[in-house]
Amino acid sequence: MYPPNLVMPMKAELVNAGFDDLSTPEQVQATIKSSGTVLVVVNSVCGCAAGAARPGVKMSVLGEGKKPEKLATVFAGFDSEAVAEARKFFAPYPSSSPAIALFKDGKLVHFVERHHIEGRSAEMIAEHLKQAYTEFC
Repeated sequence: MYPPNLVMPMKAELVNAGFDDLSTPEQVQATIKSSGTVLVVVNSVCGCAAGAARPGVKMSVLGEGKKPEKLATVFAGFDSEAVAEARKFFAPYPSSSPAIALFKDGKLVHFVERHHIEGRSAEMIAEHLKQAYTEFC
């Protein structure tokens, strides 16, 4: 498990952008199973989370256009039980961090795995997510 002094600034990056920090399995279940659209980001300490995933998801929810009704995040290697619970909803996709999941009425409708984040810019991630929002939100 990563130390809090390392993780907290990375968590704050999304929380300060309006994402709910889900740290328990119960919070994960309540959020994902809620009606409407929910974006869940599996945050991580890796470089692709810092360079593409976090900036990309933040860009994706700015400005005009369709957006998820709820924004949430879990942190891999820190909130282990919450991440494990979230991953139950990501089937059939394997565990991945970072990862980005879009749910509609409790059903997974779009998923971005780590290999779709690595090597891509934050702008590319944001554009990809905006296309998903247009289709599902």
